[in-house]
Amino acid sequence: MYAPGRSVLDMKRLSALPIDGFMLGILACVGLASVFPARGEVADLLGWATRIAIAVLFLLYGARLEPREALAGLRHWRLHLAVLSVTFVVFPVLGLALRILAPSVLTQDLYTGVLFLCLVPSTVQSSIAFTSIARGNVAGAVVSASLSNLIGVFATPLLVVLLMSTTGKVEVRASTVLFIMVQLLLPFVIGQLLRPRLGWVLRRPAVLRSVDRGSVFLVVYAAFSAGVAEHIWGGVPPIRIVATAVVCAGLLAAVLTVTTVLGKLAGFTVADRIVLVFCGSKKSLATGLPMASVLFAGQPVGLIVLPLMIFHQVQLLTCTVLAQRAARRAEVTASVPAAALAV
Repeated sequence: MYAPGRSVLDMKRLSALPIDGFMLGILACVGLASVFPARGEVADLLGWATRIAIAVLFLLYGARLEPREALAGLRHWRLHLAVLSVTFVVFPVLGLALRILAPSVLTQDLYTGVLFLCLVPSTVQSSIAFTSIARGNVAGAVVSASLSNLIGVFATPLLVVLLMSTTGKVEVRASTVLFIMVQLLLPFVIGQLLRPRLGWVLRRPAVLRSVDRGSVFLVVYAAFSAGVAEHIWGGVPPIRIVATAVVCAGLLAAVLTVTTVLGKLAGFTVADRIVLVFCGSKKSLATGLPMASVLFAGQPVGLIVLPLMIFHQVQLLTCTVLAQRAARRAEVTASVPAAALAV
């Protein structure tokens, strides 16, 4: 379903670069929106195109999830529960705690973005790829990441309604959940129902990747176009962006520490601990950006999603190093019995 072997090759290529190709595309969209923002009728057409692209994206998310595979993996329920607890409990608690940084360190909109990134589900492809590179339980990573995205369709909007309205800057009504059901959940369910008929699409990774990335690029361009049109960037000093990057790095470090300690306390095997570290510490840019464009319509989406974009790059760079280090340790451990026999 997710072709972990292919993902590993992709991640190994990306690990040689200081920044991944997906992020370069996003930065290109930001630059394009800054120079040529969509206005007037073009902006209206872009809005409709974005909504259609998001619906198609979540339809394919639904089609990609193999129900039997998810059910078979539930025997590792303790591992999956630990991953989900970090994703939807530990992260939100840390996000709420970071409220003390607003407005002294982070602007209110940037803090809103930090809290929002704490509420989105885990990644799928990169979680599986890093787990595979680190010699972890790849099957467990597939199920944990898939469950995180499936539950995230429900959990993220509900958490936004419950937690983010308390900041005083985000207006999210309960009726938003109904809109989310139509915009995100309904296509997801339709994708599940049409799964047998969409096999020809699922067997073409290039098509899936194009839809994934194309949808995100549209969302980024639309969000930043609106920001330029509304002149929201003029009031954000560069030092605030740097502060956001530092906060994201600190947040990731805290979660990596929690997942490492939790894995040991729970008595998980090394392979399962790797799953907890790499699936529990991730936040999905591909899922979070479309959700943000729906949840925060009419608000400064460009600023709100900026922390998630920064966190995405920080997690890629950090987890590349950690995965490669774990792989080297696994190779050394595997070579010890052979050396001992040779003596």
